[in-house]
Amino acid sequence: MEEVKLLGTWSSPFSYRVLWALELKGIPYQYTEEDLYNKSPFLVKCNPVHKKIPVLVHGGKPICESMVILEYLDGPWPHNPLLPSDPYERAVARFWAKFADDKGTVIWTMFRSTGEEQKEAVKGSLEMLRTIEDLALGDKKFFGGERIGMVDLAFGALAHWLGVFEEIVGIRLLEPESFPRLHKWTKNFKEEPAIKENLPDKDKMLSNFRCLREKLLASP
Repeated sequence: MEEVKLLGTWSSPFSYRVLWALELKGIPYQYTEEDLYNKSPFLVKCNPVHKKIPVLVHGGKPICESMVILEYLDGPWPHNPLLPSDPYERAVARFWAKFADDKGTVIWTMFRSTGEEQKEAVKGSLEMLRTIEDLALGDKKFFGGERIGMVDLAFGALAHWLGVFEEIVGIRLLEPESFPRLHKWTKNFKEEPAIKENLPDKDKMLSNFRCLREKLLASP
């Protein structure tokens, strides 16, 4: 069997998308923690364009970008598929995965800002969560039905990172009264063994992201 390596960072939800997928599929892999302030020559070699994590190295060949990696995994390892087999359902899943990447940045804006910019970001975040609950999730247990798939992994940051950001900035977005189905999804998602056993420590995240926010707000 060809060797599988994952280059990632412990605090990155993008790294965890891939790590969770590997765990869900039961794929043996070697994890390498990368310091993004002192990037390894191997990371730069594997991702010379963006020099970012995550990178999956399969049989010596690097694959970059978390969503690209998730789609790739269904090729060599078709068991426990992350994407539906039906072409239409697969297209819908890709749409929502792209939505997660395109619109999810508004939560980061809420986290790194203050004043009017943060107020606008909060409004945008709530609108995004409403769209996800009503149009993407609906009444399903997971976004694709009864088992975790690519869209769940794409929105994985909502289940763990969002709560950390909310606590740091003192703003609640994902309230169970306002978003009961999406809130329940976060519980179902984190109860899945492959997810539950592979979540970054919350206290460590709080300390890390508090320091990061202070630096971001202090920079011009």
